[in-house]
Amino acid sequence: MVRKKKEPNRVDEMLDELLADCQTPEDILGESGLLKQLSKRLIERALAGELNHHLKGEQQTELDEPPSQTPACGNSRNGYSKKTVQSDQGEMDLAIPRDRKGEFEPILVPKHQRRLAGLDEKILLLYARGLSTRDISAQLEELYGVNISASLISEVTDSVSDEVKAWQVRPLEEVYPILYLDALYVNIKVSGRVSKRAVYVVLGINREGNKELLGLWIGEAETEGAKFWLKVLTDLKNRGLKDILIACCDGLVGFPQAIETLYPKTQVQLCIVHLIRNCLRYVPWKDAKAVAADLKPIYQAATLEAAEAALDAFAAKWDALYPAISQIWIRHWENIIPIFEYPMDIRKVIYTTNAIESLNRSLRKVIKTKAVFPDEESVFKLMYLAMNNIAKRWNRPIKDWKAALSHFAILFPGRFNY
Repeated sequence: MVRKKKEPNRVDEMLDELLADCQTPEDILGESGLLKQLSKRLIERALAGELNHHLKGEQQTELDEPPSQTPACGNSRNGYSKKTVQSDQGEMDLAIPRDRKGEFEPILVPKHQRRLAGLDEKILLLYARGLSTRDISAQLEELYGVNISASLISEVTDSVSDEVKAWQVRPLEEVYPILYLDALYVNIKVSGRVSKRAVYVVLGINREGNKELLGLWIGEAETEGAKFWLKVLTDLKNRGLKDILIACCDGLVGFPQAIETLYPKTQVQLCIVHLIRNCLRYVPWKDAKAVAADLKPIYQAATLEAAEAALDAFAAKWDALYPAISQIWIRHWENIIPIFEYPMDIRKVIYTTNAIESLNRSLRKVIKTKAVFPDEESVFKLMYLAMNNIAKRWNRPIKDWKAALSHFAILFPGRFNY
């Protein structure tokens, strides 16, 4: 079979002609390079096309009107005005076409806009990674030759505030099988003084097994009680959340009482990962691995009776050295034992808490770059942008979700339908 000779592509031919005089990367990417020249010409051609469309629309309107209402003189082109904008290729001088009536409103480069689309997104992405406004300004100048002031960057990031407020009150699904609750700690200026505050993160797992951050709340560090959690849960209920099957948290003071008020059927489960971490604070490094290994038979026991026996065995072995550990488990036993009612598939989903742990690790990397936040709004803004950046990786259900799914439908009849 004879293959047809591939016809030369006219676009490729033109690109070859343009690249013929480019000898170095600077010739393509530099301040006066080919890429910048092409971008400028393409934008100006697009603007000319916008004006043509505008003028044709006006002409058609004039033809459609009764003769008595037809203007004596139609609209037309009226030269160009110079405009300097910031772009990914640095500063760009554009020739903006004008019409005689001054009615033309460009869409690609709107009036009063000094940055091309795409640059704001880069600013927000860098801010979401924890960079300060001055760091962002320096990095944009280094990467793109764009000189943008820190105050202008602040304006770009401040534009997110309304988006954050809308996100914080958006409607929620009616049922979330699992809710994880945790806290991150930041320093915020309050009435001129630096105060430590807790940012409470509520992460939901929806019926498809996908992670969804439901909201952020700021309160006094480690001093909130039932009244605070009642407000948080009321916010969730007002946004459409009717039922929670399991709420996994780190012994938050007042939370069990608050959830009993609004979601009486919800099972509160103490986070095993946090529990182990708290226990290891009492253990020197040399014994930490052995203690963690001996705690595993407790939470991995097949039955409640086996778990109680494993706790007794742990106490017998370690109480002489670290008596506080077994007492922590005994004190929280009521909120630990619900896990033994579930099969191992659901236990893995609950007690590993990889979902909230992974999210918080990523958020901590961002907030640790800020020694002190000027106000609560700046905390919400940064964490919202950072969370959006993190959520781009949430493209599949959490591990073991399919196995847990059928168990939920059986264990919670009438409350979990899929």
